Amino acid sequence: MTSNRLEGPPRWRPDTSQLILLVLLAFEVISFSLIGTNFLTLGNGFEILRLSVEIGLLAAALTPVIIGGGIDLSVGSLMGLSAVLFGKIHRDLGLPIAVAAPLTLVIGAIAGGLNGLLITRFRIPALIVTLGSFSLFRGLAEGLTGGVDNFTDFTPAFLFLGQGYLPGDIPTQLPIFVLVAGGFWLLTHRSTIGRTLQAVGFSPEGARYAGLPVDRTVALSYVFSGTVASLAAILYVAHLGQAKADAGTGYELLAITAVVLGGTSIFGGRGSVGGTLLGLLAIAVLQNGLRLADLPSELAGVLTGSLLLAAIGLDRRPRHGRKPAHPPPILPDETLSMRNSQVAVICLSILGAGLLVAGTNVYLLGSLSKTTGPGGPTKLRVLNQDKVNLENIAEPRQLTFAMMPKSKGNAYFIACRKGAEEAAAELGVKLIWDGPTDPDPAKQNDIVDTWITRGVDVIAVAVENRAGISSVLRKAMAKGIKVVTWDADADPDARDLFVNQATPRGIGEALMDNAARAMGGKGEFAIITASLTAANMIAWQEEIELRRSSKYPDIKMVALRPCDDLQKKAFDETTTLLAANPDIKLIMAICTPAVPGAAEAIKQSGRTDVKVVGLGLPNNNKRYVHEGITEAVILWNTADLGYLTIQVSQAVAEGKLKAGDPNFKAGRLGVVTLEGDNVLLGQPFLFRKDNIDQFDF
Repeated sequence: MTSNRLEGPPRWRPDTSQLILLVLLAFEVISFSLIGTNFLTLGNGFEILRLSVEIGLLAAALTPVIIGGGIDLSVGSLMGLSAVLFGKIHRDLGLPIAVAAPLTLVIGAIAGGLNGLLITRFRIPALIVTLGSFSLFRGLAEGLTGGVDNFTDFTPAFLFLGQGYLPGDIPTQLPIFVLVAGGFWLLTHRSTIGRTLQAVGFSPEGARYAGLPVDRTVALSYVFSGTVASLAAILYVAHLGQAKADAGTGYELLAITAVVLGGTSIFGGRGSVGGTLLGLLAIAVLQNGLRLADLPSELAGVLTGSLLLAAIGLDRRPRHGRKPAHPPPILPDETLSMRNSQVAVICLSILGAGLLVAGTNVYLLGSLSKTTGPGGPTKLRVLNQDKVNLENIAEPRQLTFAMMPKSKGNAYFIACRKGAEEAAAELGVKLIWDGPTDPDPAKQNDIVDTWITRGVDVIAVAVENRAGISSVLRKAMAKGIKVVTWDADADPDARDLFVNQATPRGIGEALMDNAARAMGGKGEFAIITASLTAANMIAWQEEIELRRSSKYPDIKMVALRPCDDLQKKAFDETTTLLAANPDIKLIMAICTPAVPGAAEAIKQSGRTDVKVVGLGLPNNNKRYVHEGITEAVILWNTADLGYLTIQVSQAVAEGKLKAGDPNFKAGRLGVVTLEGDNVLLGQPFLFRKDNIDQFDF
């Protein structure tokens, strides 16, 4: 006779591992409340939830899939495909959002059903199937857009879904997430489908022996997963304001991390939606708290990865002596043994995380150096991401400037950072330098949102996607934060001033003139750019084409390819261009990683008839210039660009500079000219074989 405890509907009660996760979450909240700025506020709580919606939707949908012993690595790629199809249906087919959105959900369900069919009907392991569809969906998205097309100009009503707030400062997408998460909780813990998935995950053959509809239930879980991935894509587009093929890149890994960290067994048979939400919250709070504490955001990946490895390593369960139909109860001594090991290891992980955060603070505080000016009070030389106690310093409140590059690993932006730090130390302001590791408009938006919550004085952004970031910059301005753009611009009404390294005409004409000189005034060339959505790249391309068509009619541009600010991708794109265009005579690379990438590809190809010109750093290109592969490198002093951005930020913050002023004095740069709302660094400089060795940056 079966006991009543097994007959009744299952109730979610946190197991020991989830209780430990609650302890970890409480530890995070307490720590960041002490060291973070504006962390423990209702507004920040809503922001944490708002920025977790897309990944949270994927995590909720993946929970029953993983409980059933499966995996779905394709949800991030399906987000990209769904975003592109949503944009095409709305823009190219001219259908309203109210029609495009349901059609996109249907497409997601079909894609999920394809995964389920291959897994259940053809008995292909879920890992192999979804790994294949991971590449298939992303490839389709890139193929439909050529890797470069994107969709913008959505209606304000639709954008409100991802960017607006309901009364009480509740994010508009939060009720949708609550409904979906609640639906998956009911599905997993209060339905025969959920019970069947638990049985399948515990023992597939036992579930079949018991007469359960295994294949149908497993396939249905993948249909749900695909549908929710498309829903996440629609909210992603509303949040960012654009649809691109790279939407959702890496989201599948974060979603799986949240599920497994929340106690769901990666082997199947055990798990809960409540635990997944705890795992999601732990990750989101960690990411948010690190930024508000001005600590390196990369720590979030390190700490989350450590906890995930601990959770998977401790996911042990007996493999022998099980009943086929349903899981047997765990013996008390077995429970005690496993839970004690979980407690020990996860507590050690928590302790390690705390020590790492504390050690980072000690290191950063130790790196502060005091300098005393003649006859003046003691001042602090401010470094990046420090935490300073100003209570005992009888000086005006220290201004905080948050500065973001397109990508932190790009050598160009590393050089800009040096100048920014120089200006920050000179002016006595606090500089926060943070940004995505790769060009990613969504991550730029998330970081800006965190800075708004933190309440910085000025936000300075090198814009990756104009349409995508302008909405969040307007939000910052509405909160009273001054906004400056540099390197690449946002919409004019989304910032106070744009620090422009040089006029687009000056850059475009210098590039085209030097390209024509290297080509002898005729032939074919191709352009490798960082991104087809960056405003500065678009402006340069327009000026290059104007110069070509008016002055060099015998020169033809045969291709325009993005490299995503990656040298390796520039190398690959150049190799492809050389193979596809045998008559090509020159590669014009208009972002710094692309110049050495293109030059190395030409060198390895053995093509001595193809040259390179482009925008790049002299140190990265000296050997190619001396070898005669790169004809010329055009740029400006990148450290000066970072320096000028902080000088402009200071003047704007103090109300000493505004659009329309003729000029202003920018520290060691002297008097700098303005053209309307553009602050001009100066004319571009030409680095060639006869002068490139004179420069070291």
